[in-house]
Amino acid sequence: MIRVLVADDEALMRAGIRLILENGEDIEVVAEAGDGREAVEACRAQDIDVALLDIQMPGTDGIEAAVDIARLAPRTCVVMLTAFGEEAGVTRALRAGASGFLLKDTGPADLIRAVQLAARGEPVLAPRITRQLLDRQVRSGRDTEAALRRTDELTPAERDVLRLLGTGLSNAEIAGQLYLSAGTVKAHISRILTRTGCANRVQAAVLAHDAGLLGER
Repeated sequence: MIRVLVADDEALMRAGIRLILENGEDIEVVAEAGDGREAVEACRAQDIDVALLDIQMPGTDGIEAAVDIARLAPRTCVVMLTAFGEEAGVTRALRAGASGFLLKDTGPADLIRAVQLAARGEPVLAPRITRQLLDRQVRSGRDTEAALRRTDELTPAERDVLRLLGTGLSNAEIAGQLYLSAGTVKAHISRILTRTGCANRVQAAVLAHDAGLLGER
């Protein structure tokens, strides 16, 4: 079972998310939190696979909580919940180590699928704002020279994988595009994270944008 924490300061939102996720046969909501501090404590006290954190919460917000969870409960995958138009907050969250983000109006089936993907280490990037987020917000503050230095040691094959990862594709989709096995893609991504110093594949996607790899073919 995938053990999930739901953190949102609105009880109604938490109840709705719980109701949806309980329809997933392999998902169990084991904890709820009304703010970031409670979320961090829950992840420390319990074995949580995926933590869904609202970005905007009183006191300790979702971004601060994501940083603490990454430090104190590193095996927990953090996915941020956001409203459309909060791209700046999402950018901060991704750079803080969150594994992805979902819009609060994500449909039930997509929410369940996203939790399943997150538990497997796959990217969770809301399609409607992924490109807008990365192209506008990340690029506006990127350090291209530093990003290029971080990607210097990548092999051509790893650069191809990183370029496609930057578009939000899953391992299977990358494998299909490059005519590789899923296992080979997974191995490439593992080496990419190690060589570039990225904490997760979402940070690697940001790096791909920073380095201008999406314009390569």
